[in-house]
Amino acid sequence: MAERREDLRAADVDRQFVADRLKAALDEGRLSLYEYDDRLRETYAARTYGDLDRLLADLPGAQRAQLVLPSSASPESRKPATASELPARRGFPRWIFAAWSGWLTVTLIVNAIWFATAVSGGGSDYWPIWVMLPWGAVLLAGTVTGLATGGQNKLAPGGQSKWDRKAAKRRDRNERRRERRGY
Repeated sequence: MAERREDLRAADVDRQFVADRLKAALDEGRLSLYEYDDRLRETYAARTYGDLDRLLADLPGAQRAQLVLPSSASPESRKPATASELPARRGFPRWIFAAWSGWLTVTLIVNAIWFATAVSGGGSDYWPIWVMLPWGAVLLAGTVTGLATGGQNKLAPGGQSKWDRKAAKRRDRNERRRERRGY
């Protein structure tokens, strides 16, 4: 039986914690993309806590005391973060892609049908416009309004969106697992 912490086998949740810390280091500019890629590969190949510790050894804030939750952590310290404490999301909002992908798919289909019928002599009136324009106008209005007011990521009465609550719950569950495993 392994006596030292460095010799104990790591769990998937421990590897995920290290992967998240490496991602944060990449975002902070502490690691290059190549270093991040190499360390991430090593993270998922790691078998023991010692293997994982070596991957974080030269990064600030990676001391064991900071990685482990104190065993006397109060339930108050585990509550989900409020919306103002959560990091701002970057990139293209997913809800826009979800809304417009259906329109684009149907637009392509009706245009293909029109083209097939126009080529075979079925008429020259461009009827897909009557599908595309009304639906597109409604989507455009919804997109502009959504972007102006915060979009589909509106906060629930509790101050968090559904996705933020799920992420906070997942973080809390992973922290409790790490606490139980002593990492």
